[in-house]
Parts: sequence; structure tokens; C-alpha cells
Amino acid sequence: MILTDSHCHLEAADFRRDDGGDERPDVVARALAAGVERMICVGSGASLAEVENAVQFAERYPSIWAAVGIHPHDAKNVTDAILGRIEALAAGHPRVVAVGETGLDYHYDHSPRERQAEVFRAFVQMARRTGKPVSLHLRGKEPRELGDAHADAKRILAEERVDEIGGVVHCFTGTKEDAVRYVELGLHISLSGVVTFKSASAIREAAAWVPAERLLVETDCPYMAPIPFRGKRNEPAYVVHTARFVADLRGVSLEHLAEVTTANANRLFRLES
Repeated sequence: MILTDSHCHLEAADFRRDDGGDERPDVVARALAAGVERMICVGSGASLAEVENAVQFAERYPSIWAAVGIHPHDAKNVTDAILGRIEALAAGHPRVVAVGETGLDYHYDHSPRERQAEVFRAFVQMARRTGKPVSLHLRGKEPRELGDAHADAKRILAEERVDEIGGVVHCFTGTKEDAVRYVELGLHISLSGVVTFKSASAIREAAAWVPAERLLVETDCPYMAPIPFRGKRNEPAYVVHTARFVADLRGVSLEHLAEVTTANANRLFRLES
């Protein structure tokens, strides 16, 4: 069985041993031992430091590839120089397989929504120029009347012709109706440990519906650990628990779900099989 963690963050600050050493080699070893043989390390934080970390990690491990972008929380800090460096990596680095994460976050509104939309468009345009899929972070307010990030994202994605390059809505937290529209736009849906939470009935409804050829699984580590690790630091090995939950939800074996989602990741990110 081979599983793919389609979205993980592996920053040194999040994976320190008690003695101060870097735990990440052990984290990768545990993932491989659990059958998680492919990981997309996302460099998308407050600055280029996270971007460079993801690329360096992908250079270091043959089981890891990188996605590069700036999180919508930090859209207000994005400059032309930052966009230029990220585009150069997306266009020219052999271990960079996606642009992002990018998108809209109306839950926290750490950056003005107008600026989030501008940067979001810039990254989708970059993805089209470089021929790389986009990794999307989309989170709205509740109730939606306070800010429907999904509605705005669907409009922007259609206007920017995302169907020409494809991508994935990572850590999906929308409804079945949202999932239907994203699939119509040519996107994949990636499920994180959130789908295992008791409060996630709408996400589970969407997870049961998603066409098999558009389904991915992820950890979004170090966040969103699935049950039975909820509240603890997440890591790529734990994607097995999310995959097992989704497999049970869809009435298939874990082995089948692993095979399908890994094939989907290989195709979307153009990984060698």
C-alpha cells in the first residue's frame, strides 16, 4: 500500500525534539514506515523562508516534492519581488510541482479581502504561465452571510480559467454543493483530519460524493490531526487514519483508497509513478 500526503508543512520550528534537535528526519522515516511514500511539502507561510524550506526539503528527500506560494493570511505582505522569486521556482525547479497554497481566508481576515483576491488572482495566473496546478486554501465565515469565501473563490477561479491547469482544494471544509462546483471547475478535493471530527457532517457528505478520480487525502500537518490524535501535533504518518476513515465512509478498502488517491496525486502533480 502506498499513500500520498497531498499537503503537509514541515517547518523546523514545528518539529523540534525535547533536546532541541531537528525531529523531521524521524518524521519522514515514520511516514515511510506507515506506507506514506509521497508527500507534497507546502512552502506557504508569511514569507519566502517557508518557500525556501519546502524546496530544500524536496531536494533532500526523493519522497517529497514542493508547492510554493504565500498564504492568504499574508497577502498584505506580498510584493512583486516575492511573486517573482516564487514564479522562478515554479517555472524552473524540478522538485516544485504546484503553486500555493493560495486562496481566500475570511474566517480570520488577517489581510484585507480585496488584497487577498488580488494575490489569489496573481497566483492562479502564475500557475497558468508555469503549467503547474494550484493548491487552494478556501475558508469562509459562519454564517456565510458574513463572508462567503467559497462563492468569491468559485467566481475568481472561473474568471482566471483554472480549468486550464487544474488544482486541489486542500483541507476541504465546504459543503457538497461547493464540492460539486469545484469538480466542475476541474479541481480535486483533498480531505484532511477534519473529516474525522464529530462536527464535520457536511464535509463527510461531500467526501462520500466526490468522484473517485478527483479525491485526495492529506494531513495539513502540523495542524488538523485526525481522531484519535486530535489536539496533538500532526505529521504525515497520520494520513493513514484519515484515509481509513474516508475509505470506510465510501465503502471501499483502505488499500483501494490508497491506490486511487495516489494515482490522482501522481496525475495532478505529474509525479513519476
